[in-house]
Amino acid sequence: MSAGESLYQALSAYSESSFYPCHMPGHKRSPLSGEMADFYKIDITEIDGFDNLHQAEGILAEAQERASRLYGTEETFFLVNGSTCGVLSAVMAATRPGDEILMARNCHKSVYHAAILHGLRAHYYYPELIREYDIFDGVCPDEIGRLLDRFPACKAVVVTSPTYEGIISDVKKIADVVHERGKILIVDEAHGAHLGLRGATGKTGDDRGIQGQADAALRDADLVIHSLHKTLPSMTQTALLHVNGSRVDRIRLRRYLSMLQSSSPSYVLMASMDSCVRFLEEQGEARFAAMQTHYENFCKKTKNLRHLRVGKMADVSEKTYALTDWDIGKVVISVRGTNMTGKALSDALRKEYQLELEMAAQTYALAMMTLMDEAEGWQRLADALIGIDGRIEKETAQSAAKSTVYGEAKLTMAEAFHSRREELALQDTPGRISADFVTPYPPGIPLVAPGELINEEIVKEIERQRKTGLCVQGVSAGGRIGVVVEIHDKVWHY
Repeated sequence: MSAGESLYQALSAYSESSFYPCHMPGHKRSPLSGEMADFYKIDITEIDGFDNLHQAEGILAEAQERASRLYGTEETFFLVNGSTCGVLSAVMAATRPGDEILMARNCHKSVYHAAILHGLRAHYYYPELIREYDIFDGVCPDEIGRLLDRFPACKAVVVTSPTYEGIISDVKKIADVVHERGKILIVDEAHGAHLGLRGATGKTGDDRGIQGQADAALRDADLVIHSLHKTLPSMTQTALLHVNGSRVDRIRLRRYLSMLQSSSPSYVLMASMDSCVRFLEEQGEARFAAMQTHYENFCKKTKNLRHLRVGKMADVSEKTYALTDWDIGKVVISVRGTNMTGKALSDALRKEYQLELEMAAQTYALAMMTLMDEAEGWQRLADALIGIDGRIEKETAQSAAKSTVYGEAKLTMAEAFHSRREELALQDTPGRISADFVTPYPPGIPLVAPGELINEEIVKEIERQRKTGLCVQGVSAGGRIGVVVEIHDKVWHY
């Protein structure tokens, strides 16, 4: 390997060498190994010269350091098990089994899974709704402070910014109130790996990146998780975990990463991450500038929509919401007040215009656009929305807003998850404690978590989402969910 060589270049060169693999993987890089043979050429195991992710000292250490420089962090780890692995490791490194934690109720299910694995008692911050679009608002720093004063035993705080729909919170102020109380701040920024980047300069913090948004999370949070594949040119399942400051025990963090990451990390995935970082260094600034231009042109073309509405920061910035910005790559298309649902809009875009959206909800659909979308993609989306807008009609009744009803926690998630359980028809569950998650996916935010009391409003919301055609995980095809078996007010364990 030569100095400055990328991991992909090194793997490619090795695949053309005369070395014969008397080791894993079983495909042996053979051209006779089936229709995927071309992809196997750079798929190796930990052999001499290619380092080991679990104790990186060579080419993988250099690749992680390159990513750290790009993002301006103290230390960055490659994740081959996706952001989920990063979230689990971050939460478990920041807490001890049985601790208390404060988390936003709209966190991804991986945060809940970490609470189960560590037996944490969770306290929730409940974001408000941006009523114009039925999506969750950002996190209010003052409310985080009040909740920490109410629950002072919490060891860490977990927030999601940006949200699945692109809503960005004031992470700097959140970090201030969290750190003033001696707690650790974890930011799930899986959907924001592109924020704050300026390309070749690799600067963050006060330097303004994509859409002029500085990434306060990388500057002020203790632990930040990025999904490279969500918004940047990298393979699915690739992610980064960034750490800053001295509040996090980095030895514990590395131990959890070693435990939760595969012992056979994919060199194909790691090469993709390194390639992504190098691409951003070389072309990021130009690509981000082009994305901004494409977005502005898209907004001009869709500004006269009669019924559909495209969410913009300008529509909410002067209202009493907590968000500080809205990621331009998350195109929220509202159908509120029309005779169309978000699912119907998504279906129409797929069937009539061959546009596959990211997700659909009752009153909106979400298109994800990145620095790799060219003008044609933006144009096709604009033209399709104009076409659909011209034939839909207004609805006389106001569209139903997203439910914000949650059940009261009667048990910790771990207690409920490990308890004896039974399955009941959905309509028979009010008054029972859930043993499982009930989660619309995407985006993976639970309506019901283990240990929470199910009520009539929750059942109605689950039924409404299922009737709309949305995917609700945790409910069987026959409409049954798991509940805790209770006898004489006690939970009986296996």
